[in-house]
Amino acid sequence: MAEPKRPNPDQLLARVAGDEAAARRGRLRIFFGAAAGVGKTYAMLQAAHAARTAGSDLVVGYVEPHGRPETEQLLDGLEQLPFLTLRYRGLTRREFDLDAALARRPVTLLVDELAHSNLVDGEPRPRHAKRWQDVEELLDSGISVWTTLNVQHLESLNDVVAGITGIRQQETLPDGVFDQAEDVELIDLPPDDLLARLHAGKVYAGEQVDTATERFFRKPNLLALRELALRRTADRVDAAAREYSGDVRSSRPWLARDRFLVAVSPDDQAEQLVRFGKRFADGLDAEWIVVSVETPALLRLGEAERNRRVDVLRLAESLGAEAVTLDGPSAAAALLDYARLRNVTRIVVGEAKRHGWRALLRRSTATELVRRPHGLDVSVIARQPGGARFAGSPTQRRSRSRLPAPASPP
Repeated sequence: MAEPKRPNPDQLLARVAGDEAAARRGRLRIFFGAAAGVGKTYAMLQAAHAARTAGSDLVVGYVEPHGRPETEQLLDGLEQLPFLTLRYRGLTRREFDLDAALARRPVTLLVDELAHSNLVDGEPRPRHAKRWQDVEELLDSGISVWTTLNVQHLESLNDVVAGITGIRQQETLPDGVFDQAEDVELIDLPPDDLLARLHAGKVYAGEQVDTATERFFRKPNLLALRELALRRTADRVDAAAREYSGDVRSSRPWLARDRFLVAVSPDDQAEQLVRFGKRFADGLDAEWIVVSVETPALLRLGEAERNRRVDVLRLAESLGAEAVTLDGPSAAAALLDYARLRNVTRIVVGEAKRHGWRALLRRSTATELVRRPHGLDVSVIARQPGGARFAGSPTQRRSRSRLPAPASPP
């Protein structure tokens, strides 16, 4: 009988250290919804009252009631930290006081609006640019945090939401923050009910209602955003089930994870491809690599274009990809060599920018990849009209397929 394989001591120590760090870290609970007004903050405050009744050391760090009487009433009876007063462009603003929260150090802290951008030009200057970074510091210090988030603020869905609503969200957060939350509670409200709340003045003040209904709060938009929120929550459940299955002994053989490569260049489709890659990876539970090839032509680009390439690779890393830069005289050849080296099964690339006689004189990377025999699947992603805006989901097709960017959400 073969001797059982001994576990690697270094891996065991790393796992123990990781478990200890996780035990010291606070827990993140997100009340998640499709849009403003579905009742995320209200549900969070209701849960807070239940926790306080049960004896939990719970404090409100920052809650924005938006003038909603029902929400303001739920703040009564809860301990609240004082706001931090900031001076910003001649105005006085109130913000979350991170240092006061760390000094009070409750077991659980409520911090509304996870995607909020701090006033970095305010006085006093905040320690972090984003509220989710404040929350990360709280979690690292051992404080559990309850917060709220709308689906349109997830970075990987930025293009999708822009395609649905025509409005690009400026406040986003990395998907990893959402994915690492221990608890995500979906607060769901049908679009007709949400519109009724809006017209009753329960979401925005009267003068803002007409503008909201003309732009963002249209029923087709709300239906699509609701579907996005439901699907993103379902993705978390699927991921948890896969992780559990991997930890439980089973006679079922588990296949190795797929791995695919996204090729980017410093053009206006690069961000679209990276966000597509994130959604594609989530859908397939696949490893993904974002690759930029420094060809001689790329080296001749100006500083702005080269900086754009760096920004795209940083975006890829923030969404969970491995970012790689290669050198080579031909982008297609470098990509194929690297794909074979990393056992990649699919290459995702943007559509060709050259057409007609220009394409005959000089083939694009997409054309080269499709025409060369290499045994890999190649997915060519159609460029979304309007530059980087993209409103689609990954659609699986076989080798040398052309994947259009669908109009409907994933």
